Amino acid sequence: MFSRQIQQELAKTAEEYPVVTILGPRQSGKTTLAQMQFPDYRYANLEVPEIRQLATSDPRGFFSQYPAPVIIDEIQRVPELLSYIQALADNSQKRGQYILTGSHQVRLHEAVSQSLAGRTGLLSLLPFSIEELKVNHTDKLDRDELIYRGFMPRIYQENIDPTRLYRNYFQTYVERDVRQMINVKSLIAFENFMRLLAGRIGQVVNLNSLSGDVGVSSTTLKEWLSVLEASFIIFRLPPYFENFGKRSVKSPKIYFTEPGLAAYLLGIEKAEQVTRDPLRGNLFENMVIIEALKARLNAGGDPNLFFFRDDQGREVDLIFKHGRKLVPIEIKSAMTFNQDFVNSIEYFKKISPDAENGAVIYAGEMTPEIAGNKFVNFADTAAIFA
Repeated sequence: MFSRQIQQELAKTAEEYPVVTILGPRQSGKTTLAQMQFPDYRYANLEVPEIRQLATSDPRGFFSQYPAPVIIDEIQRVPELLSYIQALADNSQKRGQYILTGSHQVRLHEAVSQSLAGRTGLLSLLPFSIEELKVNHTDKLDRDELIYRGFMPRIYQENIDPTRLYRNYFQTYVERDVRQMINVKSLIAFENFMRLLAGRIGQVVNLNSLSGDVGVSSTTLKEWLSVLEASFIIFRLPPYFENFGKRSVKSPKIYFTEPGLAAYLLGIEKAEQVTRDPLRGNLFENMVIIEALKARLNAGGDPNLFFFRDDQGREVDLIFKHGRKLVPIEIKSAMTFNQDFVNSIEYFKKISPDAENGAVIYAGEMTPEIAGNKFVNFADTAAIFA
């Protein structure tokens, strides 16, 4: 069983709150994490029809059968339970009695804000990070292999073929989760939209342009994009435009929280195909951006991640806001060191009084320093965001 970096934060949160809610995409390891951290807790999975029926029709009977301390999986399936959990938590002085997991961010946030405000600690768990693979002695740290395989726990724990896993994951998500969250009239159009998004990784997505390709209105696409974000399929990286006025872009970029799913949607079925794919640089950037996000979430912090682009096309791939300081970061899939990689960082340092020396995250092994800017191999991404 793989250890997870968020375990320390989970333990601390359970010492401070009566309820802990773990959010994250399906199959990211939420249940395993909860049971690994709290092995003696009772367990109820609301995806099981009989258990869900009991929770829906007889909540008091449910809590009689599953008293605290208890792990309740997929709590968004029966959000009515949250009101009962509120009352039970208020009547007890104990901490960490209810460990909840959920896959739909927006739905859970709405329910939690109404019923458990101030009573629950919120954590977000994404699939394995490179740092976790290193700690657990996994040798699959090759750039293209990681992009192809992705980071789903089952791939590493059960040696499942990535293409097969992501095909089933994609079909299950579209067939079940999407139907639960919105009324999609054409699943084919929705699937096409997801594939087109994969081809636009790292770009500011123009929904009006996509509307013609998909055959639905831009308003509908905006709703679909929100659903993808709410179910942890995509991550929107916001722009940093403070103090830059009209010079900077103010729309977010789109990334997939699971790089392996993006590779699958692009038709990549072998690691060797990544090397030749015209979007290799985009896929590598996606992987590094999500590694930065994982590092922040696993430490219990806010992402504080941005990008910068001005109206002249000058861009910094990633901005990490660290306190009052801004750390500019360039991401390059190349394995060969090039001192020109720091040019965008140096430009940003000139226009921003809050900018510090930055870093270039790339696929090479050399780690020189130019004008105070470090070169870092992508496998060590997490160290930058501690």
